[in-house]
Amino acid sequence: MQMPTRPPALPPEPTLVPSPLSPSSGVKLAIDYGPLLTFFGVNSFGDRLHPLLIRAGMAPGVKNIIVATAAFMAAIIVAVVVSRWKLGRVSPMLWFTAAVVTVFGSATLYFQDASFIKIKMTVIYLLFASVLLFGMATGRPLLKTVLGEAFPELDAHGWRKLTRNWIVFFIALAATNEVLRRQLTDDHYVAFKVWGVTAATLLFALAQTPILTRHSVERE
Repeated sequence: MQMPTRPPALPPEPTLVPSPLSPSSGVKLAIDYGPLLTFFGVNSFGDRLHPLLIRAGMAPGVKNIIVATAAFMAAIIVAVVVSRWKLGRVSPMLWFTAAVVTVFGSATLYFQDASFIKIKMTVIYLLFASVLLFGMATGRPLLKTVLGEAFPELDAHGWRKLTRNWIVFFIALAATNEVLRRQLTDDHYVAFKVWGVTAATLLFALAQTPILTRHSVERE
């Protein structure tokens, strides 16, 4: 009599033990906010660095925001390296931000003109809005590609609403930046960029909670 064949083994269930590459919240925060805090810190205390910079060959009288831009560029390169080392990958958004900072930061240093690093934020947010708008027009949930792991239960209608709101927010930030970069002093502008934009983004993200609640579906 032929013995019954043994059924194929089922794949193991996902383990709840974090892998060695699982990011800690501290590493994430350092990658996300470390370059900005470096920009703010060097701009705030740049006067104390001037003697060292002059000895290193930098012209005397250089503005703090120019020095802070150089530090910002270095810090975001470090963030890319740390992300690759600690998280095992570099997010597309970090790659994009690093590229834009490098281009506009280099122009700032070459021309010794802070207008380039100030306009960088306008360019970034308009590009973000354009990419999301293109995704909506072509039926591609590009925001879901970036945030899908954070909100796996959100339905298609919820993603459309969330995408629409972020497009409006990014355009509003770009417009605000265009006004304030012309009106504020360098120090006040850096404070706006680091603290004002960060606070506005966090508050806006929290304001999307009703959409996340109404359009979440139960996963079986």
